[in-house]
Amino acid sequence: MNICGYQKTTLLDYPGHVAATFFTGGCNFRCPFCHNSDLITYPSSTDNISEEEIFTFLKKRKNILSGICITGGEPTLQPDLAEFIEKVRSYGYKIKLDTNGYRPEVIADLLEKNLLDYIAMDIKAGYSNYVTASGISNLIIKKIEDSVSIIENSGIPYEFRTTVVKELHNETDFQEIADMISPKSPYFIQSFKDSGNILISGLSSCNNEELNKFLSIVKEKLPNSSLRGID
Repeated sequence: MNICGYQKTTLLDYPGHVAATFFTGGCNFRCPFCHNSDLITYPSSTDNISEEEIFTFLKKRKNILSGICITGGEPTLQPDLAEFIEKVRSYGYKIKLDTNGYRPEVIADLLEKNLLDYIAMDIKAGYSNYVTASGISNLIIKKIEDSVSIIENSGIPYEFRTTVVKELHNETDFQEIADMISPKSPYFIQSFKDSGNILISGLSSCNNEELNKFLSIVKEKLPNSSLRGID
């Protein structure tokens, strides 16, 4: 596993659990607003933390943490992801996976092996805007559709979420997103925040009025939608 960093304790990344978050290097998207751009553009230059260090940490924290979140970058690119999760599970931890949904076959395999307890998938934009928001010109949207279907039928807790950027998203995105996922699905709109480490400079947040307008659009079809992390 190419793990480039970890957060020892979080109350936010895994709903209902005190968790640690592990960041994997490398991604198959180039989202302009990505706040972990160093993990995407230069994964080989970031620290690669040994599994020995990781499992020593997890063993010590067994009585404090109940779960871990695996994020990135894009974790499904890691060839030994399943083996890593199996070993983490042997310590009694629950597993949350953050993914962009572009490798549905990996998600399906992990679910078939009962290795996941929670999935969070980013919906980058509406269909017509996905190429721009994902940063890849040869996007195959069916992969996104397949992952949505797999996750919605997984039988485990899950969520979909969109990070909103003023310069990238508009009302059409949310009209289309409302048709991309099932009315039963939990969906969150969260505001972009410039980490100072994004791929493209000059991007900004929407105000609360704009975010609430987007929420009102998706609410018509997605009753389990809400804003997240809004002051």
